[in-house]
Amino acid sequence: MTNSDSEQAPSTDSAGPADSAGPAGSGGSGGSADSAGAPAGRTGTAIVFPGMGPSAFAEVGKFLLLDPYARQRLAEADEALGYSVFDRFRTSEEDYSVYSQIAFLVNSMAMADRAVDTLGISPTVCTGPSFGQKAAAAFVGSLPFADVVRLTAELARCEEEYFTGAYEDVVTHSFVRTPQERLDEILAGFDDRGAWYDISGRLDAGFHMLSVREKELDGLKASISAAGGYSMYSMRPPVHAAAFSALRRKAEEEVFAAYELADPTLPVVTDQDGTVVRDAAGMRTMMLDTFDRPIHWPSVVESLKGLGVGTVCVTGPDNLFHRLDLTKDSFEVVTVGLPKKRSRERERRVA
Repeated sequence: MTNSDSEQAPSTDSAGPADSAGPAGSGGSGGSADSAGAPAGRTGTAIVFPGMGPSAFAEVGKFLLLDPYARQRLAEADEALGYSVFDRFRTSEEDYSVYSQIAFLVNSMAMADRAVDTLGISPTVCTGPSFGQKAAAAFVGSLPFADVVRLTAELARCEEEYFTGAYEDVVTHSFVRTPQERLDEILAGFDDRGAWYDISGRLDAGFHMLSVREKELDGLKASISAAGGYSMYSMRPPVHAAAFSALRRKAEEEVFAAYELADPTLPVVTDQDGTVVRDAAGMRTMMLDTFDRPIHWPSVVESLKGLGVGTVCVTGPDNLFHRLDLTKDSFEVVTVGLPKKRSRERERRVA
């Protein structure tokens, strides 16, 4: 399922807006480490494909044209779809259009290619929260990249059809600095009023995603503020809610039925509960679970630690997962992302 900019929010140690310079990285030529070092005794490396945030052409168009890894993946995507993704992405006005989604997928895979080729990254485990599952499926060989491109396009159509007639008044709201006990009090208020809600995710201590009716949103924000929390983003269409079981069935019948997944070449940690997947059936279940099960990043972190992971390499236009306190406190974090703002300005001058 497509995630929105709630997955590109500030870390829990910052209440300000996300860094406008873009994801951490090294100008497309390497990676940067965000913590002191891998914990003793844990020598494994996990590759992490981030959930999708806004992927505007103005931000990533130059990268798609100039980066050799991106150009190669973009050519594969064009062949898979039978049209120029770049041309359609350039004229798209929606942050989460199918063309934006494909561009995000292309960039995530391109950065993984670079991490393996130039940084010598040799992952022992893979994970991909939310939209990142798609790149993960390609990276571990459960689906060829061309199939993942087609799957992404077909799922975008499927979701648009579903949310045109169902849950049109529901949004998923992300907020931080709200301890679980205060969230429990807020939810008890919903229960007392008989108001509907669904938990859509937990990303860090006090960092939650909650799906509610839009008419409840102002009251929710007020309750979060009263609890000392900080409201961030509201997404439409909503994501990762138990109420969307019909969307899961629709996706399974209309999209996934046409694809045969293979066993992954690496263990894959699911973003819902940290289960370690080692076969094709588990991969299919994980990718379907994204529609009606919430994200739980703390479970992913615990599972990675249990597998001996000391370093995580986040490959993609990420502005969230590598910044989370839980991630930074648990691993050495290497990021391979889009060029920083200054690097992009230099690229423009050179071009």
